[in-house]
Amino acid sequence: MNTEQLKKIVCDTIDQNKDKICEIGNSIYKNPELGFKEYFASSKVESVFQELGLEYEKDLAITGLKAKLNDKTNVNVAVLGELDAVVCPAHPDANTNTGAAHCCGHFAQIAGMLGCAIGLSAIKDELDGNVTFMATPAEECVELEYRQGMKDEGKIQYFGGKQEWLRLGHFDDVDVAMLIHGMDSNQEKALKACSHGVGFIAKTVKFIGKEAHAGIYPWDGVNALDAATLALSAINAIRSTLKEKDVVKIHPIMTKGGTLVNIIPNDVRLEMYIRGATIEAIKDANFKVNRALKGCAYAVGCEVEIQDNAGYLPIHSDFRLAEVFASNAKEICKDVDVIMPTHIEGISTDLGDVATMLPSIMAGIGGFVDGFHTKNFKIADEDEAYIVPAKILACTVIDLLANQGAKVQEIKSQFKSSYSMNDYEAIWKDILEFRDKGIV
Repeated sequence: MNTEQLKKIVCDTIDQNKDKICEIGNSIYKNPELGFKEYFASSKVESVFQELGLEYEKDLAITGLKAKLNDKTNVNVAVLGELDAVVCPAHPDANTNTGAAHCCGHFAQIAGMLGCAIGLSAIKDELDGNVTFMATPAEECVELEYRQGMKDEGKIQYFGGKQEWLRLGHFDDVDVAMLIHGMDSNQEKALKACSHGVGFIAKTVKFIGKEAHAGIYPWDGVNALDAATLALSAINAIRSTLKEKDVVKIHPIMTKGGTLVNIIPNDVRLEMYIRGATIEAIKDANFKVNRALKGCAYAVGCEVEIQDNAGYLPIHSDFRLAEVFASNAKEICKDVDVIMPTHIEGISTDLGDVATMLPSIMAGIGGFVDGFHTKNFKIADEDEAYIVPAKILACTVIDLLANQGAKVQEIKSQFKSSYSMNDYEAIWKDILEFRDKGIV
């Protein structure tokens, strides 16, 4: 059969399983879980892999799992979906105990990935290569102290699921990787074949002062909250020194501001990201922030503990891979503009780490309204959010694997990276140990 015949079978199979695919997405949406804790979502994925008779591995980086469509080894295309939710307690469908809510759209990624698996399973013997379906944990870099604890216990080394998979070798046999992320239909009336975004360092900061009775003898204390608020002001003052082209974003939160109102705060904590479009921009901004944190602690007489952790590398989607995706998107979504943006957005994803090593894309699809990561987020069109992505992904796989994976080989031959898989840990070591002009 030719590629068009294969695509018709796949799309018809996906349509025939529409209710099942929507049920997958909706059930995960109703059971939101935070990173490295996605046991419901993992079990849902596992049940589908079992029904399809796919060989799979599970408990990868605690909750992740992956399945191969067949045993062909000439080329391997990875189709990814993300298991986790974000923290948004005000969302009407948030978990009342954890505050987790699926207002990030990841539930739809899993539905689309599994819909793609369902469609391609109908023609797996006709494909000229392999497909690996990857359900990855912990894309949202949240609960930094919790993940630091996991790292200290040796359970993880990196805070992102795909980073852990890189470390553990689960991308070693992958030639190209694809993922679709949702877009807010209120804001964008187009389908994106690719996205480009910033990387970041994830920081935890602890100001250590001295407690004292706030009413009787505050002068005997050292106010860690004063040091922290000074530091937040100093960070704001830094912003004018950052170049616009570097798309640097610094956004801290205070996770602990003291213990009791009548005790001088002696333990105040911040979490923050330092984002930037390039590794050099991230290193420069992070040095300036650390300098401000140390200076403000010194000014008040506090100690400060700064923990810099690997966030994510900037993501640059591969245009050649995006072109194959775009051609299929145009066929399936004839009434929607399919665009290939070149500008860098303020988004970050651990797919950026994967895209640094091998050709990858993060595409964007509609079907959602009222703002990602907000209490108003909701799915507006199940077909657009679940079914269309499954079809585009599956049809793109067919084109990539045609003629013994000729298109994959072409994309790989033109992919340029300054790094290899063996460099991955060294990249982050260099970023986190950076010192400007030898200054500590």
